Amino acid sequence: MIALKNVTKIFDGFIALDQINLDIKKGTAFGLLGSNGAGKSTVLRLISGIYKTDSGSVSADGKETYDNPEILKKIFFINDETIQWNNFTMSEMRDYFKTFYDAFSEEKYRSLWNILKLPQNKRLAVFSKGMKRQAVMICALACRPEYLLLDEAFDGLDPTMRIIVKRMLVDEMLDGNMTAVISSHNLKEIDEFCDSAGLLHKGHMVFNRELDSLKSDIQKIQTAFDADVTEEKIREIGLTLLHYSKSGSVVYLIARGKADEINERLSVYEPKFIDAVPLTLEEIFIYEMEVLGYEYTGGIDGLKK
Repeated sequence: MIALKNVTKIFDGFIALDQINLDIKKGTAFGLLGSNGAGKSTVLRLISGIYKTDSGSVSADGKETYDNPEILKKIFFINDETIQWNNFTMSEMRDYFKTFYDAFSEEKYRSLWNILKLPQNKRLAVFSKGMKRQAVMICALACRPEYLLLDEAFDGLDPTMRIIVKRMLVDEMLDGNMTAVISSHNLKEIDEFCDSAGLLHKGHMVFNRELDSLKSDIQKIQTAFDADVTEEKIREIGLTLLHYSKSGSVVYLIARGKADEINERLSVYEPKFIDAVPLTLEEIFIYEMEVLGYEYTGGIDGLKK
């Protein structure tokens, strides 16, 4: 697995990461969420060995990643910027990566190229942003890394190409047991693609959970009662409420706990009905942040203390 233990990173007196702890299981897709400046890119650069920690450790397969060529051959980092490849053709970029990655597969490169059909002998400077992303993705997957790090992975791709690239990633994860670590502002994208996610805010890890576990531990309930059941009465039966609202006779609740437990507790007030509504990752994000005292105004960047 990838493991960050008590990691702190400081740039010119600014604490970019403060005592971060993070474990990412092998063979999973992990989503790294956070607003601009939260520390997402710093985490990826530490894992990929570009940065050295000021304190704490960063390891993959139990070995420190910084200044460790043996382990770095297992890691491929796709930066959010692709300008560094502008003077390369795809063929030249392929040959460049072949010198570093012993596991590079010509067969994989050709099969992926046949899907996307990008120009082989034109400089990437003439490619669109989305085409550059595709070109680097082809080379990355052809290197057969055990750990693929993607900073704003699908930025610049149109909806159709996003689906194609996601399928390529999923196929590689299934075939090669690859671990994908994806930073994104897009909560829906992380919700659809990832097994687990961590939220960074101002250099601190707010939560780090498997998405299925996160969703199963928070319930969104619609219910109605003959009696006037107030928020205080709901709390009296031992429910941990993240949200309470009422419209007419219908009560809307967001509560921590398993669905069966919540239904059993509500039964003391003899509800007319109880309907559970699936929560999205964005809804969970909103309510978790409100409990922590943050005001949420929309989008991953809409987070204020």
